[in-house]
Amino acid sequence: MIIIPAIDLKEGKCVRLRQGRMDSSTVFHDDPAAQARLWEDSGASRIHVVDLDGSVGGVPVNLNRVQEIVEAVKVPVQVGGGIRNADTIRLYLDSGVATVILGTVAAKEPERALSLMEQFPGRISIGIDAKSGVVAVQGWTESAGVSANMLAARLEPANPVAFIYTDIDRDGMMRGPNIEATRTFAAGTAIPVILSGGVTTVSDIEATLPLEKEGVIGIIIGRALYEGTIDLKAAVRLVQA
Repeated sequence: MIIIPAIDLKEGKCVRLRQGRMDSSTVFHDDPAAQARLWEDSGASRIHVVDLDGSVGGVPVNLNRVQEIVEAVKVPVQVGGGIRNADTIRLYLDSGVATVILGTVAAKEPERALSLMEQFPGRISIGIDAKSGVVAVQGWTESAGVSANMLAARLEPANPVAFIYTDIDRDGMMRGPNIEATRTFAAGTAIPVILSGGVTTVSDIEATLPLEKEGVIGIIIGRALYEGTIDLKAAVRLVQA
């Protein structure tokens, strides 16, 4: 299992939201590329980047900042937020991004998502963001009317790199991850799962480690790293032990 620090971009800055609400952002760094270097220096083997403005608008907004992050670090960078078509995917991959993440398009237009995964094999992960088990889209502003497990089953045949499973109720709230919901989701798919949302303490990481046998391969951590309730170096040592 690996620890993946998150960098959320809003108006060019590194921020964190609470439960995905754009009006609840806290700025943690004015230079996202410098923040990415700090995470790499602390042992991160992958960095998770979300274009929050893009996730709402449906088009890349912070592309220049993403490119700066990619150029600043040697570790792979995965990017989501506003990625809805092949041109945008190609733009990110050509800029050096390792993996792109489809969210809204996967939930609202699964046939298109399947086609995109066929066009870019091994380069697309699927973000499944759920509130009470139901998938949310458009930057978490709308319900997709489909359960997380149903969506995963629909998309699994195209072999996404991973399902990034976020429990919206826990995201940015510093309340701990939803272990049971993640276990249920991971047990229902053969695709590797990355947990996101709510990991706040080292104890939360320890509670997540047993999910590795269910196929959970990584933990995305955001606010806890920025607010210092988790030390990245210590977290990386823990999962490598």
